[in-house]
Amino acid sequence: MSDNDLRDNVSSNGSTNGSNGDYEFVNDSDVSSSGNGSNGSNGGGNGGRYAGAPIQVVTVSADRKFELDLEALSAILLRDSIRDKPVVVVSIAGDFRKGKSFMLNFFLRYLQSGCGTTSDWLGPTETPLKGFSWRGGSERDTTGILMWSEPFLIRLDNGQEVAIVLMDTQGAFDSEYTVRDSATVFALSTMTSSIQVFNLMHNLQEDNLQVLEIFTEYGRLALEATDEKPFQKLVFLIRDWSFPYEHPYGLTGGQGLLEKKLAIKENQPTQLQRVRRHIRSCFSDINCFLMPHPGGKVATNPRFDGRVSDIDSEFIDYLKTFVPLMLDPKNVVVKEIGGRQVTGKQLMEYFKVYINVFAGETMPEPKSMLEATAEANNLTAVAAVKDGYVSSMEELCGGEKPFINPKTLELRHNELRQEAMNMFDKIPKMGGKEFSESYREQLVMELDQAFEHFDAQNKSKNMFNIFGTPMVLLVGCVVLFIVSRFCEILGLSPIANLAFITGTLDLGLLIAYLFFRYSGNYPDVIQFIDFYSEIIWRFVMDFFFKIMQSAVENRIQGTGGNRTATNTTSTRSSGLTPTTSFSTHPLSSESIRRSPSNKKLR
Repeated sequence: MSDNDLRDNVSSNGSTNGSNGDYEFVNDSDVSSSGNGSNGSNGGGNGGRYAGAPIQVVTVSADRKFELDLEALSAILLRDSIRDKPVVVVSIAGDFRKGKSFMLNFFLRYLQSGCGTTSDWLGPTETPLKGFSWRGGSERDTTGILMWSEPFLIRLDNGQEVAIVLMDTQGAFDSEYTVRDSATVFALSTMTSSIQVFNLMHNLQEDNLQVLEIFTEYGRLALEATDEKPFQKLVFLIRDWSFPYEHPYGLTGGQGLLEKKLAIKENQPTQLQRVRRHIRSCFSDINCFLMPHPGGKVATNPRFDGRVSDIDSEFIDYLKTFVPLMLDPKNVVVKEIGGRQVTGKQLMEYFKVYINVFAGETMPEPKSMLEATAEANNLTAVAAVKDGYVSSMEELCGGEKPFINPKTLELRHNELRQEAMNMFDKIPKMGGKEFSESYREQLVMELDQAFEHFDAQNKSKNMFNIFGTPMVLLVGCVVLFIVSRFCEILGLSPIANLAFITGTLDLGLLIAYLFFRYSGNYPDVIQFIDFYSEIIWRFVMDFFFKIMQSAVENRIQGTGGNRTATNTTSTRSSGLTPTTSFSTHPLSSESIRRSPSNKKLR
């Protein structure tokens, strides 16, 4: 039967009455032409007829994206019988192939019997277990999130009528899905359920608590900030508990185990204390129930079909205790968000909002334990190496150190950076070389950023930074006025006028520069004037240097000096520094291109 056929069947069933057990069960293997299913699977013992089937409401696409089936979900939550009624959402989550759907079908039997109104709600012992799809073996059987198509209406002790919705989730941590996939399913089911059953095998172990921390934190991030605890009831269901002599089966033994596992001790590592505080801060109510092993036939018989007669009696006894603890009208928890009860219609809207959050780009990628540890390990190495580099640079050009030549500073930076990279490569790091490559690139970027800071700090110590630009502007102004006057005497009026106008503009620029520098306004204008003043300064100084160099060479050649003297003098003269820059780095076409002011001009 297709999903559309299921939805059509659901729509045609009409309303149900959860208080009297009058249901019709429809299973894809039992459907007849009249739409009436076999009642052999009901287990109700009351001769009632049952309706419903599992319908997938959250699907997994081929590229492993989770999508909401709005038509399927609306067929369940927007029907007239529950759309305006508060809902109780019971969900089971946990590792794959650990019997979640198997257990959920006993929930289904209890509800189909009218919440235990019959003395034996498990029904005939030879009736196969049907409802949510389940089977033995090692391969997964559930993907995404499924809901039972027929909510169950019950009346609470205060007279309020509510609808119980059963929800099944795909198992976490199999070979086909990532940590993000598992976290998304668990978080989504926890956010939308009022009772979350965390199905575990054998024991409540530390790794279970750490996984729960990751998954619940992923769900908490998707919610808006609130002072209230984000989730409601959490029940650890420990299957195949093997130590009843330490903690007896059932709720009492489970609570004893839970208190022991969640206890915060003074000598505990900080990480373990944080995990326990986090779990307690996320749920309003936390319980634990210990279940015995269901027996050899359940675990090893490939033909086991859920018959009660094949299950150990001890398991059945505790099953009869556990299921009412979850679903009896005295024990159910109505779904609340922000302190207000949620109706079927409202739950539909929350599903749409939450699935959009997880489908977007705002949620971070949850890390596996190894990834998180390797990330912390690599970040620690980056921080340690960077600290060593910064200490060396502080000794070279720190706050009280004098100004040093920019070329010398850059040369020393390159040496220290190479030493830092060698040190990073030698530090043992988790995750391997490929994992560490991105952190190596991050280290290079951070070292270069640190150098820019030291470079600027060194530049601020150069006195030319303060007087360089005003001196260039003032000298230029004086020279232009002198040229203007000289040309006027020679009768070169056009050139004299041009020099006078240029000198006047230069004087105005000098006045504006001093004013902006003093007032602190228009820093971009100050940077622009500084940049091009330096270009003029270097051009003039290079011009005079070439003249001086040419004059020295001509003088040596005129005195008839020998070749050795000429070579020696030439070598010495080539070692002269041609300019004294008031910049922290040599001016070049690359530095001009990268200048912020030059970018604005372009």
